[in-house]
Amino acid sequence: MPTVTKKELIDSIAESTGTKRVLVKNIVQSFLDLIVEELSDGKRLEFRDFGVFESRVRKARVAQNPKTLDPVPVPPKRTVKFKIGRLLKQRLLEKSDVVDHVTGLPVERTAGARRMADG
Repeated sequence: MPTVTKKELIDSIAESTGTKRVLVKNIVQSFLDLIVEELSDGKRLEFRDFGVFESRVRKARVAQNPKTLDPVPVPPKRTVKFKIGRLLKQRLLEKSDVVDHVTGLPVERTAGARRMADG
């Protein structure tokens, strides 16, 4: 799976908008810094049709060391949850190259995927 870096994204935005790369770089970095700040303050960020970012706290738990099978305490931890938005979900389904193992059809053509896209 190819990766798009921040630099490539900045270059693409600068080229498509005709804006200087330095200005786009400053705007993108300010945007990312603000997202980090808001999430670290425990706020929820909602971008309609794209998705929602939420800061969550995972509870402490006891895990198991797979090598020794000994119990290992895992402390509570803050993490970020992302819930996909409607438009992003539709685009992913449209471009899906996953094939349903029962019907042999691309996932977006199956009844379950159509219901998911409509919901």
